[in-house]
Amino acid sequence: MFGRKRREQQALVEQLSAQITDLRDQINNSSGMVSTNDREAIMELFNVQPSYAGPVVNSQTAMKASAVYASVALLAGAVASLPIPVYQRTADGRDRAEHPVWYLLNEQFTPSFSAFAAWEYLISCKLLRGDSYGWLVRNRVGEVEEIIPLPWTQTIVERKNGRNTYYFELDGEYYGVEQEDILHFHSLGFDGVKSPSVIGLAGRQSIGVALAAEEYSARFFSNGARPDFAIKHPGNPGPDQVNLMREKWLERHQGGSRSHLPAMLTGGADIKELSMSAEDSQLLETRRWQVVDIARLFGVPAHMIGEHEKSSSWGSGIEQLGIGFVRWQLNRHLKPIEQELNRKLWPRSARYFVEFNRQGLLAGDSKAEAEYLAKALGGPGTQGYMTVNEVRRIKNLPPMEGGDKLIWAGEKANEEPAAETGTGQPEGGEEV
Repeated sequence: MFGRKRREQQALVEQLSAQITDLRDQINNSSGMVSTNDREAIMELFNVQPSYAGPVVNSQTAMKASAVYASVALLAGAVASLPIPVYQRTADGRDRAEHPVWYLLNEQFTPSFSAFAAWEYLISCKLLRGDSYGWLVRNRVGEVEEIIPLPWTQTIVERKNGRNTYYFELDGEYYGVEQEDILHFHSLGFDGVKSPSVIGLAGRQSIGVALAAEEYSARFFSNGARPDFAIKHPGNPGPDQVNLMREKWLERHQGGSRSHLPAMLTGGADIKELSMSAEDSQLLETRRWQVVDIARLFGVPAHMIGEHEKSSSWGSGIEQLGIGFVRWQLNRHLKPIEQELNRKLWPRSARYFVEFNRQGLLAGDSKAEAEYLAKALGGPGTQGYMTVNEVRRIKNLPPMEGGDKLIWAGEKANEEPAAETGTGQPEGGEEV
């Protein structure tokens, strides 16, 4: 008897141990390190951030809303797709420079991350959590050899004496790195240490409504949506009779080949058609409005994430909205990134700098672009302000010989400026 009791106790201990191990693994995999000063991270750790609509809204559950996913994918993909040339300052302005940093920023951050994947990850963390971090791994002479994106859930920022120190776990090792070697991409509301996320600051209720509407819609249709009609019986049939009538009706009329057979009702039974309730009919409108609201939350034009009801997919209006998206929304992310890269990559020199090439996203239709470039080159009656090679560089074409000359008003692109023929005095010194 004692042996059986001991075995039962041992089995209970093993069961509890397994549950504790599972819980520890869930915490380690989903949350990582959490600072005691980070209320939002603590709330997310214990999954206690419900919206008034009911669903819990955090950086992970928010991506289940299609409008959030589309907005984050659009912004992250737009930033990741832009080339980042390296320039050096000259007496006349700037020139493209050959620098090892170019390969890191445009091709490969680290052997584990291509540049595109790394930028998508960093921008997604920035949008969903407020901040994103990258570790600048330098060699002995201070040159950057790798840029390692850091997991947000396993990074803690502590400020002391006006300086930030970043503590993080990477591949089972713990590190503490000074602010000079960390790329910190922040968001609106940055206080020098961290930024509030757009979800926690303004989007929890809107995203919660979208998730609740989607869940309601899924349950609505998983339950067969609604019956089209009900059979009304004048008597008071029991449960067995009701089930028998339903089974016989389905046996007789279920399936495409039987759906139009005439119905035979007996015993005074009648059919009553059911209409969709006002609440159900507003479901589609609610979901459509949440797309617009979430697009506004991330600063994305609604038509760029698939909402075209109140806008046309054609015409110059959409084109101007797209250009406005680059100028007014995307620049809010690009400019801080450029400043962070420049001050961290070259902290002791202002010779080199990087800048996103926005030209491809700002270009209009081919006709408008051709007219713009023609005016930039200049010609008869028009003063040019770009050379042929500068235009060719915009179109990713190689330079051509003689293409660095600026065209003056009244001069054709393929002719040399007129040579001076004299001093203004008659030949031989004759007086007029």
